[in-house]
Amino acid sequence: MKKLLAVLLVLFILVGCSKESKPVVKVYNWGEYIDREVIKEFEKEYNVKVQYDVFTSNEFMYTKLASEDYDVLVPSDYMIQRLIEEDKLQEIDLSKITNFDKVSDTYKGLHFDPENKYSVPYFVGSVGMVYNKEIIDEKLIEEKGWDILFEESLKDKFFFYNSERDAFMVALKALGYSMNTEVESELNEAYDWLVKMKKDMKPVYVDDYVIDAMASGEKDLAIMYSGDAAYVLSENESLAYIEPHQGTNTWTDGMVISKNAQNVQGAHDFINFILREDVSEKISTKVGYTSPITSVSDKLSAEGGAYEGISAYIPRANYAKDEEFFYNAKVKTVMNELWSKITASK
Repeated sequence: MKKLLAVLLVLFILVGCSKESKPVVKVYNWGEYIDREVIKEFEKEYNVKVQYDVFTSNEFMYTKLASEDYDVLVPSDYMIQRLIEEDKLQEIDLSKITNFDKVSDTYKGLHFDPENKYSVPYFVGSVGMVYNKEIIDEKLIEEKGWDILFEESLKDKFFFYNSERDAFMVALKALGYSMNTEVESELNEAYDWLVKMKKDMKPVYVDDYVIDAMASGEKDLAIMYSGDAAYVLSENESLAYIEPHQGTNTWTDGMVISKNAQNVQGAHDFINFILREDVSEKISTKVGYTSPITSVSDKLSAEGGAYEGISAYIPRANYAKDEEFFYNAKVKTVMNELWSKITASK
């Protein structure tokens, strides 16, 4: 009996160890930005365990990196630029990313990583406005663009992102300035614009809550990322999406490997897996953001596709007033200080 118990104990320990011995791939991504079934597929196919954590802003992600190491990160373009400049990323071995050739050339060689040494695209998109076309006249919003946010009829009836970069982008574009301006007087003018909007128009400041709230028609208008907009438009036919004529932010979120990654091979495997056409299609269908793989985005926006006829799914291209964010430490500090004053104001 004792021998039997000893054998069972050894078997129990071995089984326990086998479960625990699976390699772990630590992934840090935006919330509401993946189909969770894809993670399960990756774990099964590669016999690994994924620790999948989420963040709500690039800045939150950056702060978290001081206390925890991850293998794969999914920052936005300007944050990738910052992480490269601060030597916090390692180069990707593109020979291990066999699906990279499926990515559209449009999203390769961008300013923040011109040789694609450190990043590969995850999703692309823009910032615009979702509005209830049964309440807000289409011609009025086309005419006013960002300045619609001062229409008296919209007081207390719209959502605004609780994000300093998105907020200053809106204000700077409304004022006719570059969202990458380094001119202090222009930043101060944008600050005044945002303070006045908050005081006069009483917007509700949100993050991911805006998705379900707009889908259910809680407000008449919202500043939204294009992918979130594509999803809510697919849920509510009363809604429409517009990228204002004054210009907006077009962006790329990319997958990168942390300098302190513990599972570098697992990181490469995960990145390559995400770039598979079937996987990218599943994620894009689930979350509404535009796949950087042309065959996928074409399929989903075509007749019969999940986002057929939904303009938000494919951001406009080659519009002269649209811009990508560049990282600038000095401007970042100024914006942060001004945004803190805005959020504290009444």
